[in-house]
Amino acid sequence: MPRKSTQSAASKENSFNPKPKAMAGVACARSNPLPAIAFGFGLNGRDNERFTCQVLDTPWWNAMNTRSPSTHVAVILLLALVAAPSCSTRQTEKVHAVTSEPIEQSDPMPKPPDPTPEQPDFTETEVATFGAGCFWCVEAVFQQLEGVLSVESGYCGGDVKNPTYQQICSGTTGHAEVCQIRFDPSKITFDEMLRVFWETHDPTTLNRQGNDEGTQYRSVIFYHDERQRALAEQRKRQLDAADAWPDPIVTEISPIAPFYKAERNHQNYYNDNPTQGYCQFVIRPKVDKVRSVFKDRLKEKD
Repeated sequence: MPRKSTQSAASKENSFNPKPKAMAGVACARSNPLPAIAFGFGLNGRDNERFTCQVLDTPWWNAMNTRSPSTHVAVILLLALVAAPSCSTRQTEKVHAVTSEPIEQSDPMPKPPDPTPEQPDFTETEVATFGAGCFWCVEAVFQQLEGVLSVESGYCGGDVKNPTYQQICSGTTGHAEVCQIRFDPSKITFDEMLRVFWETHDPTTLNRQGNDEGTQYRSVIFYHDERQRALAEQRKRQLDAADAWPDPIVTEISPIAPFYKAERNHQNYYNDNPTQGYCQFVIRPKVDKVRSVFKDRLKEKD
């Protein structure tokens, strides 16, 4: 469900769901934030849609829907908290087990490239570029990790030079919302970054994450060298072979394309807008999941 920028900043701040367009293809969830909340708490793909439709098809939901907005929000949150944990835990454990397996020695990885003026020495820094739905979510997740030096939200993989957020939201430029992450490989490896990538979004929903729908929200890894490509493709094969998700992975793995940094108000979004509805109900559960699953990889609190 593309986010539109026609709302004022004030209305976005006070709105429970700043993405007003209904999610196409899920008729029973139309004009309702429940799918986004269910997704945020770990109900992905078909589980999300099944949960949403079952709830919205009940007579009591229609009756409750006439009550105050605060009651509406409270009941939605309660439902998500009750329904999500068992599904989310099973899914997380399965994916985590696969991504924790060592890379097979029979499929050796290419060596890192020699340093050049354009590509710094990989013993000092490395860059990863991931798209996993809304870049607000991706940014907040990777900011938690020890060894991550910087995270920039932006656009990659399209045909228009210097695109604006409004153009991206149209879904016509070919770009994906991504985060470009600079990290210290002596503290966190690219393979460990991939583990976080796989475990914090649903890579089986084509051009969609939760309520965010469109090609700009596709699951994508833009690799910066052949070693990153080989790692990404092998992990994808392992996850598919293990049936880590009920549906096949549709994550795109492509060579890095020109990256355009997003507008200033899209940088550090979760930290700058902690009380905003989307941050509370969609981004925060992802952050909490990372902090729970990857406790040993977190930055120390100041």
